[in-house]
Amino acid sequence: MAIHGASGTPLEGQVANAPGLSSTGLAIPQDAGAASSSIISSLIGDKYVPRNISGDLRVTESYSKGVGVGLTVLRRGLVFGTTALRRRLLVSLEVNNKDRSYEWFLAWLAHNAQSAAPTSRRPESWLRSHQLSVETAVEQRSNGSSSVLFRLVAGPGTHWFKYGGAWMQMKRERETRSMQLMSGTPWETVTVTTLSRDRHLFSKLLAEARDLALRGQEGKLVIRTAWGIEWKPFGQPRRKRPLPSVVLDTGVSEKVEQDVKAFLQRRQWYADRGIPYRRGYLLHGPPGSGKTSYIQALAGSLSYDICLLNLSERGLGDDKLNHLLSNAPERSFILIEDVDAAFNKRVQTNEDGYQSSVTFSGFLNALDGVASGEERIIFMTTNHFGKLDPALIRPGRVDLSVLVDDASPTQARTLFTRFYGGSESVQPELVECMGRQVEELTTKEMSNGREISMAALQGLFIRNNAQDAVKTLPELFVERRT
Repeated sequence: MAIHGASGTPLEGQVANAPGLSSTGLAIPQDAGAASSSIISSLIGDKYVPRNISGDLRVTESYSKGVGVGLTVLRRGLVFGTTALRRRLLVSLEVNNKDRSYEWFLAWLAHNAQSAAPTSRRPESWLRSHQLSVETAVEQRSNGSSSVLFRLVAGPGTHWFKYGGAWMQMKRERETRSMQLMSGTPWETVTVTTLSRDRHLFSKLLAEARDLALRGQEGKLVIRTAWGIEWKPFGQPRRKRPLPSVVLDTGVSEKVEQDVKAFLQRRQWYADRGIPYRRGYLLHGPPGSGKTSYIQALAGSLSYDICLLNLSERGLGDDKLNHLLSNAPERSFILIEDVDAAFNKRVQTNEDGYQSSVTFSGFLNALDGVASGEERIIFMTTNHFGKLDPALIRPGRVDLSVLVDDASPTQARTLFTRFYGGSESVQPELVECMGRQVEELTTKEMSNGREISMAALQGLFIRNNAQDAVKTLPELFVERRT
């Protein structure tokens, strides 16, 4: 007998030897569905088996699908409920590494973790972390020595810390697949999560982190350089240099200082008259006359930072230049040194022949064009005033131009008394006497067409005692430059 499939067609290649038997001699139930039902019933009992099970167990399949759909709905409901509960009970704060608070917050975490380490009693804020990163810094001491400091900060991952009696979760994430286009560093974010009732602690925490960072810079000068389209700190903050320690000719220092202070006090005056609130200064003179040193000392005396801009930097174009000048940090001087070398005959070229993408017209527009920013102070220096294009030094771009020349007789005497005055090895009367000798000698050499820079004088006074300095001084004068 031929064995037929579900459609009634014979199954080729298979012939039964007897009714109810296959070719292999095994019995084949006439009703497979009934056989399956009887087997299930014998295993789990009749009352647990639906009576309408078909031959292909379609009801059981539908029942399983129903259970699966129910579980899916339940799972989604739990996810939705958890998300809704999280939104109502928790609050998160995200800080990315483009924001200044990012470094402040990580430094605050490291500071509190180190403060808690040597004590058994946990402070008000402490960190529990097993994923750390290291930051290395070199600290300069007042005696000239230095020490290397290692600071452990929270690395990428999840961390827990307690602040103000509230537990907080901090998740630091680093995007390794993409980089910031300008800086070439990976994107990083820090997300801090806590209960909604404690959200007021976020403002308190950030203010504490800011104050900690500012205390570390208190009494110091921060120098920043352009990194892509951002201003980044260059090295460690430096000690502020007293303004009187930079000896300029009579009236020069006071003239610039008074002009800057007057500008800072006239913000509303500029606004009422619709004048852009910005100021440009040009210090010109021979090398070693103290132009850059004076700008650094002036910034320190006013509690300002310095943003050092190199117009010859590769990759710096007109758009980036305009962005940097318009987005300088608050309370900062923008310093552009040797501006004459940057634009010689209106073409900017490095020593290796590389031509920068910063154009002269782009630089002028960045100084006072339509898209130029406000609330900024720009200092430019040059050793060759005569090489500057008149379009660069016109009023509006350069509001005050000051000559910082080689040492005058008064400068030489003042610098001498500052170096050797108060020394236990030299009597004050002798210092005054030798100071007058230095002044007279400088006057004599200048009348003979010879000159000396302030840098050369400072180097002489550093290397020698008072008597030797006076003896060696005539040898350092050179023929006046034309």
